[in-house]
Amino acid sequence: MIPFSPPHIDEAIIREVADTLRSGWITTGPKTKLFEKKLTDYYGSKSTLCLNSATAGLELILRWFGVKEGDEVIVPAYTYCATANVVLHCGAKAVFTDVNPSDFNISVEKIKAAITDKTKVIIPVDFAGYPCDYDEINALVNNPAIKKLFRPVSAEQQALGRILVLADSAHSIGARYKGRFTGSITDAAVFSFHAVKNLITAEGGAIALNLPPPFDNGTIYRTLAVKSLHGQNKDALAKTQKGAWRYDVVEPGYKYNMTDLAAAIGLIELSRYSEDILPKRKKIFDFYSSFFSEYSWAQIPEYENQDKKSSYHVYALRIKNISERERDDIIKEISEREVSVNVHFIPVPMMSFYHSLGYNISNYPAAFDCYSREISLPVYYDLTENQMQTVAEAVAASVKKVLEIKK
Repeated sequence: MIPFSPPHIDEAIIREVADTLRSGWITTGPKTKLFEKKLTDYYGSKSTLCLNSATAGLELILRWFGVKEGDEVIVPAYTYCATANVVLHCGAKAVFTDVNPSDFNISVEKIKAAITDKTKVIIPVDFAGYPCDYDEINALVNNPAIKKLFRPVSAEQQALGRILVLADSAHSIGARYKGRFTGSITDAAVFSFHAVKNLITAEGGAIALNLPPPFDNGTIYRTLAVKSLHGQNKDALAKTQKGAWRYDVVEPGYKYNMTDLAAAIGLIELSRYSEDILPKRKKIFDFYSSFFSEYSWAQIPEYENQDKKSSYHVYALRIKNISERERDDIIKEISEREVSVNVHFIPVPMMSFYHSLGYNISNYPAAFDCYSREISLPVYYDLTENQMQTVAEAVAASVKKVLEIKK
């Protein structure tokens, strides 16, 4: 069986993890701090805080910005539930908007229509690693008419004076938008290093900070670091300094810190990311696109144009003119051919919890259409050319069989 997305673990990673174990630092320590610095240098943000997940990063930024009950946060209907869950954790309302039929990403026009005087944050999602329309989104929140609607409550909201743009870049480390890396384009961006992502730390995430003046991003980093460690004003590394055992708890924080064991994996992966991992993933994308371009039923995903370059995270093939049931039958047939595929994602309004809150997928027709015809194909470092061919042939044969049966 060809798996969908196994992690790439080699001797270089094993040696680095073993070195970390022998060092005595297995929680947040020098390798986590080094990983933060190297990430900041890589994508060009002003500061980076590493955490135990991207979800933690999203929630920390929302809470730092003062998002609370009565507030609204705009998110795309087409995303993983974490994007919306963190909004509800803060007591705020998730305002879903539809997506672009072309690339699965949030529609700027739909964002504009959804903004009210309760809107505090917009969370665009770089679906499959493909950047959103960030110039348009940034221009929208800086539009004088939109800024006039903004009702700041917290000191941070008053200092920014507009809606915060918090990019959910969980899929898109290494992606580029008009020559800039994701992580350097919006007020803040959050990455995921989960086991199925491009760059892994087993579990983990990071916040890239780029807030404009009068904010000091170094100060915000320190504030968020305290929030991520139970509100404790010193981490384990700081307390190792001579006589520095004493610490204080300045707020009821969270347990969100990254460990050096996780950072050790990330340091190895980051060191070869641009020269090895991304080119390998692009090769797989290009192979699939070449193969499926011969079939009239295949809708090839958009993953690069003159302004955008993907991180090649998910190859989201769509089958034209089929129903959700037919898509599911095709997936079943592919699995019978010993190939694992997936679907990214079931739109959040379709989930039973969100549906119970009154959200209805019929309000997001583009999201449903994208979902109902989408099949995610295997893309991972160790996928061989023979396996790519097997995957592609299994998909083509399965589509042919299912659609002919239906006729």
